[in-house]
Amino acid sequence: MSIDLNAMPKLGFGLMRLPMKDDKIDLDRVCGMVDEYMKAGLNYFDTAYVYHGGESEVCARETIVKRYPRESFYLATKLPAWNLNSEEDRDRIFGEQLERAGVDYFDFYLLHSLEDGHNYDTYEKFDCFNWGIQKKAEGKIKHFGFSYHGSPELLEKVLDKHPEIEFVQIQLNYADWNNPVVQSGRLYKILSDRNIPMIIMEPVKGGTLATLTPELEAKFKSARPDATVASWAFRFCASLPGVMTILSGMSNEEQMQDNIGTFTNFEPLSDDERALVAEVTAIMLDIPQIGCTACKYCVDGCPAKISIPDVFRTVNTVRLYKEEFRPKNFYNGLVQHSGRASDCIACGQCEGVCPQHLPIIELMKEAAELLDK
Repeated sequence: MSIDLNAMPKLGFGLMRLPMKDDKIDLDRVCGMVDEYMKAGLNYFDTAYVYHGGESEVCARETIVKRYPRESFYLATKLPAWNLNSEEDRDRIFGEQLERAGVDYFDFYLLHSLEDGHNYDTYEKFDCFNWGIQKKAEGKIKHFGFSYHGSPELLEKVLDKHPEIEFVQIQLNYADWNNPVVQSGRLYKILSDRNIPMIIMEPVKGGTLATLTPELEAKFKSARPDATVASWAFRFCASLPGVMTILSGMSNEEQMQDNIGTFTNFEPLSDDERALVAEVTAIMLDIPQIGCTACKYCVDGCPAKISIPDVFRTVNTVRLYKEEFRPKNFYNGLVQHSGRASDCIACGQCEGVCPQHLPIIELMKEAAELLDK
């Protein structure tokens, strides 16, 4: 069954960074956000086995599946390589996911975070591609693909070997288009040349492109005074041909309302606006930033209990705004409940699961020098 790009909602609701209350997902608020999203004619929800410690799929059941007809929405989830130790684990995890989400099938099912090395090797070792085809034949999966954090070379290899793949989810935003690690532009071209539909993740780069320096924000405001900075990032992605859906991990109602506004009566970037985005990008990339997208894969296994993405967020804020008072206040509050940067024991667990392939151990040394001295 081919995917009709025109039938898919351009804005997808990522259930990864949901509002919290008393250390649990705030289901009442999520219900309200789901209702607002569906009311706008949007209906693509993205979750995963590991999001929110396994509670994201349960949240989907409580806030979407129990409250809306099954045919009225698309639900996507993912199989995690790092939880696979045998072929039997594929069905065990898939069964858990069906039960958690309260569904009989998933509209979109992905091999999670396929990349060079362990994750890709694991999916091949346990024959996960053929397994996915079988699940599709059984009607348990409607569309089969993978999310991707690897090299352009591996992407071409995988697509050549597995022509059954129907779609690919990639990290793409204007800041990462020429990023030598992420290589959004090259990944986009490979998929575009093959006419493979794309789902876009990290369109605002973990929130980095939602808050810019006053200088850069003023450039966008001069062109569109009433538009938010984040809307430019979404419009950049949505203006690209071949893009099926753009995911946003919306954490609050304000983000939801702004994003819905961006995609209601959507306007692609004009040539002048593309030039402005390129100008802003060039200025932005003159300031070195840690390319963390706050996926938090590194956090659960950290023996020192360091909230690594929040530490990097602090470092980036110091670098970007050239002032330390507010970010250090944030950091001092953070370490009341988690480890300090200087508590890092350089075990490497974090680097093994980082989709951005960041040299976290070295970056934590820098953070310790900056924040713990």
